[in-house]
Parts: sequence; structure tokens; C-alpha cells
Amino acid sequence: MLFKNILEEELKNRIGQNYFCDFDFVKIIGKIDFCVILKNHEHLEETISLFWAEAKKGKSDIYKSIIQLILTIGKARTFDKELPPPFIGAFDAEKIAFIPYNEIQEIFYQNDFNWKVAPSNHKTKEFEFLFKKIRTILEKNSLIFYFHKDEKDLQNFIKLNFIKGKTKFSKIQIDKNNFLTVYLKWLENVKNTIVINWKIAQQTGIIDADFFLADLLSVENQTLKEKLYVILKKNYYELDRIFDGMGMFQSKKAFFKDNQKTHLEFWKKYQRPPKKEYWDYIIKRRDLLVPQDVRERKGSFFTPKIWVEMSQKYISDVFGEDWQDEYFIWDCAAGTGNLLNGLTNKYNIWASTIDQQDVDIMKDRIKNGTNLLESHVFKFDFLNDDLSKLPKSLSDIINNPEKREKLIIYINPPYAEGDARIGRGRKNIQKSKVHDRYKNYLGKASGELFAQFFIRIYKEMQGCLIAQFSTLKHLQAPNFSNFRNNFEAKLEKMFIVPAKTFDNVKGNFPIGFMIWNTSKEKKFKSFNTDIYDDKSNFIGIKKIYSYDNKKLISVLIEKKKNKLTNGISIGHMSSSGNDFQNQNALFIENLEKRKKAGGRNTIISSSNFINISIYFAVRKCIKSTWLNDREQFLYPKAKWKKDKEFQNDCLAFTLFNNNIDIKYGTNHWIPFTENEVNAKDKFESNFMTNYISGKINKNKNIKLEFSEEAKKLFESGKELWIYYHLQENCNVNASFYNIKEHFQGRSKSGRMKNKSDDENYTKLIDDLRNNLNIIAKKIEIKVYEYEFLKK
Repeated sequence: MLFKNILEEELKNRIGQNYFCDFDFVKIIGKIDFCVILKNHEHLEETISLFWAEAKKGKSDIYKSIIQLILTIGKARTFDKELPPPFIGAFDAEKIAFIPYNEIQEIFYQNDFNWKVAPSNHKTKEFEFLFKKIRTILEKNSLIFYFHKDEKDLQNFIKLNFIKGKTKFSKIQIDKNNFLTVYLKWLENVKNTIVINWKIAQQTGIIDADFFLADLLSVENQTLKEKLYVILKKNYYELDRIFDGMGMFQSKKAFFKDNQKTHLEFWKKYQRPPKKEYWDYIIKRRDLLVPQDVRERKGSFFTPKIWVEMSQKYISDVFGEDWQDEYFIWDCAAGTGNLLNGLTNKYNIWASTIDQQDVDIMKDRIKNGTNLLESHVFKFDFLNDDLSKLPKSLSDIINNPEKREKLIIYINPPYAEGDARIGRGRKNIQKSKVHDRYKNYLGKASGELFAQFFIRIYKEMQGCLIAQFSTLKHLQAPNFSNFRNNFEAKLEKMFIVPAKTFDNVKGNFPIGFMIWNTSKEKKFKSFNTDIYDDKSNFIGIKKIYSYDNKKLISVLIEKKKNKLTNGISIGHMSSSGNDFQNQNALFIENLEKRKKAGGRNTIISSSNFINISIYFAVRKCIKSTWLNDREQFLYPKAKWKKDKEFQNDCLAFTLFNNNIDIKYGTNHWIPFTENEVNAKDKFESNFMTNYISGKINKNKNIKLEFSEEAKKLFESGKELWIYYHLQENCNVNASFYNIKEHFQGRSKSGRMKNKSDDENYTKLIDDLRNNLNIIAKKIEIKVYEYEFLKK
């Protein structure tokens, strides 16, 4: 509950301040608990009330609270002394209810009713009589909002309805900007009250969105649009509507578990249907209502208009301005067909999708002006169906080598992945006839659905053109090396954009649009791609590499991985992958805290400390962005081995960038002596200062020499350590991580806070971070010079 464990008076105050601050909610009228009145009412002849309510602390039966309010009003005949408000209601710590006053006002004019009973006594025969008499009216006409989940709806309701002269509810309008929000609330409230096995329903192609659309496009619980997959018929849903062999109509029905109570309560708040101008948009954007796993598997992702238009411009650049008349276009993962928006020659366009619902939506949109032919829109499972099932008009093109070279497969395919060998990704996601047929060609990429699309197109429609959206995995990822060896098509033109510009795509990585010519054999090695930001502004050109046959940076640490040397381990490094997208999986912590599952776990000792520092600093000195997310770090040129300044810069960077914590074992990472920081006692370990002074590294008695930038970093670190050791409750063995924890503290969730209230600490840590950034920039130059990264 939002207002848990507070007294009734405080509850009234909080409700007033949170929701009715634009009104007078302090004035008391008779014995009514809570009143909302127009402000500046003193100059008016009469007080203009907007809302009278009963208040209850904790949780309550909201309808019984309204009955108590009615008894309070009737007993004092408040309506004779004050103008009644347009709405009355009740609230408690979790919810608030409203009902138009005119729905219950007749109750006050009953003959022979005893209004003298105590309203708070819910056991009197009068209370029970009223409750029984008007309960149906309350259930039908009242609106209930829960503070923790309906706050925005409640605020909108108050804004729409708390107006002088208002006597009826104005419901919340649904439009193209808020229909997804309403759907999410419907999922939370209504879905589970429908009697249906959702798992089995989904396997047959029926999803919860179909029920929501049936609700949304209805009047008085009767769906208006007959071509939807599910229809609402007053108090039940009708689905799988077919005519049998005798021409008789058959259908299945789905009812409500709670006699439709929750469903009716939910839809009281919203105006149905939306304005007709939004219908086509909402149906077209059904992809937003498809569950995440289904979207990923079937490709129900909506390509933003700006990138649809941009992709068609790029196609025009490659094939000429008359390409729509001279070429044939097939979107074999069409969804509801939005990728084909803007195309003009419907006689040269085909659209197929795995879902019959999406086929029906496209055909319905054709009736409303979409530029497609019904005969060119069809259901087809591209990863399982035989090409013989294609319409003859399209089949004739594919089977004619000359025409096939004029066929553009224009797609934004599904991107879900699964890998049964290692138990990663969605279970059984990779299973398809195409997978079984071409898994040896795909190798480790066989679980990627978009790779299955591409390999089938390449192998079975050789010579055609492909214009496709996808991530850059098939260009760069090591797991796609087999794919690249077997997909030898010429990349003609390309652009990349931030993935976050696509609906429901999470992550900070690039999505590319690529045009391939499969009639020209060329193995992908590199390509200069155009770059656009999230506003479609051109921001430059970037070279994309395949990294095939390249040694990766992991080689730097793999030779001595997990081997103890000289009998001492000072920690362990966890790492994964060799690219920026795995940057957050790279960290150094105590050996005792090591997580054994997943990724690389490398024990750190004096024998590999420099290599560990180089590996760590090189991968951490440059921030991960959407643009570099898929770039691979490589094993460098040999020159790095003689660059001691670079090596020691990396060591300095690593010393102030780790998660070593004395709670989990000895801290071997203190880069100063006791005297340098005025420690109150001897350190448990002097490993790091001994290592730096040359006492325990490979070249004994050779002291490490540091650059001016590294010296400044050490100096700012020393000032921080000295300040920490002045604290009364300091731990002499504290690590850099512990010092930050001491001054910054932790939030209620247990996370370390970002800031400290200690001004002196803030100045010291800011100085250290500034020097750390300086040395990171210096290391970055060497990263490109020694080709840890390709320019």
C-alpha cells in the first residue's frame, strides 16, 4: 500500500496534497470526512463542492465506505444546506472510488427510512438495506483507482472531471500515444480473468493482444470490427470463427472467471472505441502488443518510419530511381507490412508472414487504402514451408534465373537466438527445417533465426538481391565465421543506426541496413558504412571488420590462465568475450569471491600481473557506446612488449579501477607504504609496493618507472589514502573500493551511492578520477597504435 501505517487524518492530508492540491481540500462540511471545493470560493454566494468522500485508514470495503458516507449525508440532510458535488466516493490507504452523485441521489428521498442510525455501524438493518439496494448501482457506475498502479490515470481523471458544472464522468480517451499503456494495464488487470489456456492458445497463433483489441474496438462490450481474430460478444469472447463443410458457422468461446466483474470495472475508466482515425494505426501496430518471445521468434518488430524511408532511399541509390518498376520486392517476414509503406507499384510487391492474424490485418488495411494486392499477401513460414507453396506469380520469378536477379528480398527478419549445445538463448528457438538443412554451413550461428533466413535465401535463390535490417553479428561476431565462409555475396551499400530507435529493442548497439548482391561472389572482410544518429542525422563513416583469422586479445592472458606462481595469488579477473558489449563482465576482485560459472576466470599473480593490467586497461579505457558495441579487441602488434611506459600506465590504471574488498580476504593491492599514508598500523600485505619497487616481479631489483601522468594519478591516490587514514573508524588494510564505500555509503537496496556528503573526499576523488581519465586517454592512443582495435 502507498499510504501504509498512517492515521486517518494524515491520510486525508496526503491524499489532498498528492491529488487535489489545485483545490481547497481543508474546508469541513458537516460531518463529511473529506471535501474538495473550488478555490477562491469566498466571493461566491454558495460553496462549489466537487467531491465528498469517506476516509478509512488501512484497507477497507470501498462500497461499504460509500454507504457510510450516504448515511452521514442523509442523517444530517447535508444536501439541504450545501449544494451537492458532482461526485461522492471513498478512499483508504490503497485506493479511491468515485461515483456521480446523481446515480444515488434518489436514495435520500425514500419514505419510511430511518436516517438516525449511526453511519459507522455497519451492522444495522438500515446499513444492510442500503448496501443491498444500491450495491449493483455502485458496482456498475463507480470508478476505482489504485494509488500504486493507477496514479497517472487518477491524475488525468481529476483533470478531466473536477470542473464546475460537471455531472457525469469524462472517460480517458485512448489514442495512438497511450494505447500501449492501456494494454499493459489490461494485461495486469483483465487477462488473468479470462478462462483460456494461454500457452496452448499461443501455439495456435492466438495471443492476449487479440482479446485486448476485441475489447478496445467495441461499444457496450460488442466488438465493432468483425475481421479481428477475437470478437467480444457482451459477456464472452468468440474466436476461431469458421464455416464448416456444410456451410454452418462454428466458433469457440472464452468466458470470464469472475462473472466479468474485473473486465467491467477496468473499462469504466476508458472511452471505447478510440476515434476511428486511430483504428488503422492501432491495428497496424499490433506488433507492440505481441509478447517479447513471440516477437523475437516471428519477427513482429516494427521498423520505424525514418529507417523505412532511409532504406528505400539507399535501395534507390543502388538500383536507380525507377527500381520499383524494374525490380520485384518480397518481404518474407512482413508482420503487418509496415516495411512496405511508401512503395508505389503494388503489382511488383509480395508480402508473407507466419501469422494468419497479420495476413488478415494486411488485407484489412488494403481495403483502407494500403498499396498492396490481396493476392500478393499470404501466409508462409519461411523457415519451414517449401517454396512450392508460394503464389505462382512469385514462384515464376524465383524459378527464372534472369527474373531472379531482379528480385529484392526486403526484410527486417526475426532476431531471436538459441543454442541447445550450451543451454543459452530461448529453448528450441533454432529448430526449423532450414536449421536442420544448413546447420553445417552456419556453424555456431545456426541458432540465430536471421542467419537461417539469409542462408536459405543465398542457397535457394542464388542471384537475387537482399535488402535487410539486422544487427552486425553476421559481419563481425566470431560465432559467424562459418556463416561468412558460406555466404559470399557482395555488400553494395550500408548504413547503421542506434538500436534504441527500434520499438522494444533493448541494448546499446547498432542495427544496420545492408544491400547484398548474391550474384557476385565476395567474402565479407570489411566495409565503410554510413552512420546516422537517432534523429536520422548523418554523423560520419565507420569501417566495419569481420575479424576472421585474427588473434583476439584473450590470447594475452590465456597461456597462464588459472595457474598459481610463486605461491601467492592476489586476486582474480573475470572476463567474457573480446568486445565492448561484454565490458561490464570484466572486473577484478578477490580470489575468494570468484564466480566459477561462465566466462573466463583468471587468477592474478606476480607472473601475469602486467599482462592482466594491459588486458584490463585496454578493454576499459574506452567507454562502450552503441557505435563500438560489436568491435573486437585483437592481440596487438609486438611493439607493445618493449613499451614499458605503456605497460606501467596500464598497471597504474588497473590499481585504481578494481573491486578488491577486504571483507573477502587479504588486500594485496595497496600501492603505498604505511609511512606514505601515515597508517595507524602495519599493512597485512605489502605485495604491491614490493612489486613496484622490483622486489618480486620477473626482473628482480628493476624498479618500475612511471610516466608523469601515472605519477599524478599515484599522487592523487595517496592524498585520498592519507585522508581516509585520518578517519577514526578506518581499517588500515582498506582497499580503494573500501575507501569509496566508507565515504559514499550504500542505498537501501545495498548499492554503493554515487556521491558523498564529505566535501573534502568529493574533491579528492574528483581529482583522482580526472587523472584516471587523463591516463585512460593516453592508453587509448596506444590501443590503436598497437592495433588492439582497428581504426
